[in-house]
Amino acid sequence: MFESASPWVAYLVAALVGYGLGSIPFGLLLTRAAGLGDVRAIGSGNIGATNVLRTGNKKLAAATLLFDLLKGTAAVLIVRALMPTVPEAATLAGVTAFLGHLFPVWLGFKGGKGVATYIGVLLGLFWPAVLIFAGVWIAVAYFSRYSSLAALVATVVVPLSLWGLGYNVLAAVLALLTVIVWIKHHANIRRLLSGTEGKIGHKG
Repeated sequence: MFESASPWVAYLVAALVGYGLGSIPFGLLLTRAAGLGDVRAIGSGNIGATNVLRTGNKKLAAATLLFDLLKGTAAVLIVRALMPTVPEAATLAGVTAFLGHLFPVWLGFKGGKGVATYIGVLLGLFWPAVLIFAGVWIAVAYFSRYSSLAALVATVVVPLSLWGLGYNVLAAVLALLTVIVWIKHHANIRRLLSGTEGKIGHKG
């Protein structure tokens, strides 16, 4: 469809498609649809699955996680289908979907922390990397009982693994997303360092 268009037009369309999909605040929409009010008014005020879980509705939290993941995948796959001759466009769509989740214009640029959408983008761009992420997350979570630590470590291992496998450009892109994930998790990192971060399965 965009084979004859200027590369800049293709990149602009890719960025808009990615950001548009990524900025859909599923956590907020699902909790409101379920009659649970504004998820931003509870817990951390985040729109992600972890905060949705604080409503006590595990199915809603799982749905939020799934949709936040799949919107990243959808952005990559849709743009790849529209622009098969411009492979960089799909990568750009993944990046902007991730940024859309973190900084949705509809919510004053205050969105989620990005881990689920990060995984979704991985799934669309290079699905074997999701296996690396999952393996690291499971191992770290099992031994530390910290979900946030497991996610943070996994986001570091993924780009390093991609670089080691020779996927240098993709590794650089994921390294950038990893830096942003770490910045968005600054509060979790402080709690991890102080020993006050909540562990998996811990209540109260």
